[in-house]
Amino acid sequence: MAPGTTGLGMGFGDPEGYDRRARATGRLVRPRVAAAAACLVLGIGLIGGAVTGSWLTGEPGSPGAASGFAAAGAMWHSVPVDQLFPPTVDGRGAGPGGADRTWTRVAVAPDSGCAGAFDPLLRKVLAPVGCARLLRATYTDATQSYVTTVGLLFTKADASAMTSLATRYENEGLARRTDLVPRPYAAKGTVAAAFGDEQRAAWTVSVLTEAPVVVYAVSGWADGRAAGTPQAAADATKSGATTPVAQAGLGNEAQGLADRIERGLRQTVKSATEEPS
Repeated sequence: MAPGTTGLGMGFGDPEGYDRRARATGRLVRPRVAAAAACLVLGIGLIGGAVTGSWLTGEPGSPGAASGFAAAGAMWHSVPVDQLFPPTVDGRGAGPGGADRTWTRVAVAPDSGCAGAFDPLLRKVLAPVGCARLLRATYTDATQSYVTTVGLLFTKADASAMTSLATRYENEGLARRTDLVPRPYAAKGTVAAAFGDEQRAAWTVSVLTEAPVVVYAVSGWADGRAAGTPQAAADATKSGATTPVAQAGLGNEAQGLADRIERGLRQTVKSATEEPS
């Protein structure tokens, strides 16, 4: 079985080497694995900390907020894989017209730096916040028609730098630029094996301001067909959108899965930073 795919004894490989929207205001936006995988800890792999709004303890600038930011930055090595990237994600109401979705994890990428994970221009945009760790998992829907990669870029930045990047994303409309689409993670031997750059159909990126994390998701068809010009999930999910991407619901796949993964991460960090009662 290829490294990073789900299965018995699933784990994370060695780092690949370091090189390396949106609601880019700091308000975020995301089969079956052996029981042993549920106990695997992200000390060798995943990061926890996609967080937004009120999940941190204290108001912005307060000691509680500062400690929450720091805690989020340190959690990547201590949170179980299945807690951050659950084997199955319930997407109730996440599909077009409020239809339900269920996503199943088919692969978890080796814990890595950012080398080769982003196109050069996107890597340049993200450079000011640095790359401490990159975690990715790929999911498919219940019909195995679509595949979606969710990425968690753990940065080296402080709160000020994250706010600056979020402001740039918002002011310059970077979340909708088709030359700034994240790359997917394709794993051999899975339904996502053909999920390459040409298959990128819809995406979402969120720069958080209360944690050193950039969260993204990118979706495409599972049959390996080229997607043509990708469309931002925020546009593909608008009422009345008629592009092939929108009509297929690929924007909902990216947005909905990213939302659910983020909610879990938010709760993880909130629980870890709450003071004992």
